[in-house]
Amino acid sequence: MFSPTLWRFRNFSDAIPEIFELQREMNRLFSNAGRRSAADYPAVNIWEKDGEALVTAEVPGVDPEKLDVSVSGDVLTIAGLPAASEFKKGETYLRQERMIGGFKRGIQLPFSVDAQKVEARYDKGVLTVALPRIKEELPKKIQIK
Repeated sequence: MFSPTLWRFRNFSDAIPEIFELQREMNRLFSNAGRRSAADYPAVNIWEKDGEALVTAEVPGVDPEKLDVSVSGDVLTIAGLPAASEFKKGETYLRQERMIGGFKRGIQLPFSVDAQKVEARYDKGVLTVALPRIKEELPKKIQIK
């Protein structure tokens, strides 16, 4: 049976410093919850279709000429430099949520890619990259004898 003698503290007031320490630790752990880090930009969706991976990345305000897409083995790298915001005299940010400066994100793919056949398109702030799987790595049907 549960008895009060098993408790660490006999009085509630003895537990207050421990409770405050627990609260500080919980606040520290969850203080960045929901915030994006630089490693999470740009936001991407990845899916597989007909033996290739399709990646869409949100890169609003980035000139397609300033985007760099490269593939090495099974890693896709997307890098770019958004245009800097130009302010007129007396203007300043009231709120700033979009990242400033260059970015570079490496994305691990579930298979190696045929780098010679990769295609990329940019339309209305969305970069779409088609990454065909190397033919030798496609699943093979084994005939049972």
